[in-house]
Amino acid sequence: MTQAIRDHLSLHASALSLREQRNGLLASNIANAATPGFKARDFDFHAALQSEIGNGALRATDSRHFAVGGIANGAVGYRDPVSVGLDGNTVELSVEQMEFAENTMRYQASLTLLNRKISGLTTAIKGE
Repeated sequence: MTQAIRDHLSLHASALSLREQRNGLLASNIANAATPGFKARDFDFHAALQSEIGNGALRATDSRHFAVGGIANGAVGYRDPVSVGLDGNTVELSVEQMEFAENTMRYQASLTLLNRKISGLTTAIKGE
């Protein structure tokens, strides 16, 4: 019974955790927008979520296999900048602010969906 409930909630719980991690990276990028030589960092949310729920990228089981996909398992990487500052900083403030706002909205959506699932389970348990 407990496993069924965990399975029912796991996707949104994993999404919330990953969104929180991504918000931390994006906030760090914004905070370091004026730091000379700072490189903007991010990760592929969808690849990380697929890896988290068990539908990740193909695994190479032999040294002769080719690597497939982008950043493996949603690992943190550096963002490809459109233009690099004269001081070597790759943070583009408008891009970071837009990514942060979008990620925050998606975090709120996942939180709302998770709350609704919990409310539905509570209603079912109470028999209302």
